[in-house]
Amino acid sequence: MSGSRWAEVRETHSGVVFLLGERAYKLKKPMTTAFLDFSTPQRRLAACRREVELNRRLAPDVYLGVSGVSGAELPPWTGRCADGAPVEHLVVMRRMPDDRRLSTLVRAGGPVRDHLRDLARSLAAFHAAAVRGPDVTAEGSRDALGGRWAANVEQMRTPGTVLAREMVDAVDRLAARFLAGRGPLFADRCADARIVDGHGDLIADDVFCLDDGPRALDCLEFDDKLRYLDCLDDVAFLAMDLERLGRPDLADDWLDDYLEFSGDPAPMALRHHYVAYRAFVRAKVSCLRQQQGEAAAATDAAQYADLTLQHLEAGAVRLALVGGLPGTGKSTVGGALADRFGAVLLSSDRLRKELAGLSPTEPAPAAYGEGLYTAERTDELYALLLRRAGELLVRGESVVLDASWTHARHREAAGELAARTHSDLVRLECRTPADLAAARLASRGPTASDATAVIGRAMSAAADPWPDAVAVCTSGELVASLRRAAQAWQAAPTAGHSRFLPCHALPGARS
Repeated sequence: MSGSRWAEVRETHSGVVFLLGERAYKLKKPMTTAFLDFSTPQRRLAACRREVELNRRLAPDVYLGVSGVSGAELPPWTGRCADGAPVEHLVVMRRMPDDRRLSTLVRAGGPVRDHLRDLARSLAAFHAAAVRGPDVTAEGSRDALGGRWAANVEQMRTPGTVLAREMVDAVDRLAARFLAGRGPLFADRCADARIVDGHGDLIADDVFCLDDGPRALDCLEFDDKLRYLDCLDDVAFLAMDLERLGRPDLADDWLDDYLEFSGDPAPMALRHHYVAYRAFVRAKVSCLRQQQGEAAAATDAAQYADLTLQHLEAGAVRLALVGGLPGTGKSTVGGALADRFGAVLLSSDRLRKELAGLSPTEPAPAAYGEGLYTAERTDELYALLLRRAGELLVRGESVVLDASWTHARHREAAGELAARTHSDLVRLECRTPADLAAARLASRGPTASDATAVIGRAMSAAADPWPDAVAVCTSGELVASLRRAAQAWQAAPTAGHSRFLPCHALPGARS
């Protein structure tokens, strides 16, 4: 522990830390805020004991105990006994080496990948054994999270906040839109016991990468309810912090590792949402620091707010309709788009064969509008396609629907589903010259589609116009087509913000 024997004093907003030799001593300041009450010696003693008790769950060899101290050398604001002698209590800790702090190593480009994987394994085990119960689970509900979003947004709208009102409004709308349509997702998380008494404040400054394994310190001890949270929310805090430090690759690996060790099937959208929530909490804290006179905190607030919006937009749930005539490459584009953004791909051709009791590539040729392709069977197919998509959307899974989408009534039904589930609708129509489409149909091997060039011409003649779709040219390289489709996908959450439901309108939200 290089340099750890030097004496040093560090002050935080709520305490003072004395570093002496191999020990660190934490003294609580006599203060009261909206979050904590250290106003009396008895309250400070209780806070010291609680800090040790909670942090020993993850770092028992670091939090050594609580010690009483008295004497004239204490600061004048400390508590006093009846006889006038100063008295306080300190949290006694094993001193951690600053050069092994995770944030320091990340900034220096040090090797932290294995340390993070070890920490992910430890956090997964910690969460598996963590306290659960009705009071804990209640804080992980959709409405409880909506209430926390609403409270943070309200604080960010107070006079003197450095963030633009438009940015705060956008955060409010995007967060609430996600929550409004995801009731079953959060109900499933609660039912699956994913809500625990966790760490609550996992940041890179408080993680130390030691030779015998990482140590995570300074859990949130002043408000139990803020520590009752979804396991994914708990680990998303560190993912957000790693990204803020310029290492989104480490953030992604950290979350991947945690989900692997915990066996958590969380959708990608929920990962983004919790990272966004944690970034917004830090934006709020930075705004408070700026209002207290720390000018540099304004830059931090803007950085955290940008991170919030990036993840809310990336995590918005989408329903993408990838359509077009036979041979236009819609299945290829749809599959590539789903792979690019981690969405679920549902294919009308495969589902049609499933409904008929056939294997996906078993031929079922018929003239246009006959056999498996009658209007009645096609309506049944689209209804089932949308029903399956709806079950996924409310659970946070974005969905790509690979189908022709040549009839307006089916597209209208998809739009109603997107509105009902508060999902963003992405409309893509693949287009290519008729002769190229015919050549593709003639040369392809066994597929789930039975379409021919003749059927393609009949479909084209009967197709309803699709003026609101983004045209995707598929006559060139796939990379160009995918780029066009991805642009439409990424633009979806920022289109039509006025439709979004504000957080304060959610059930259970606090005004």
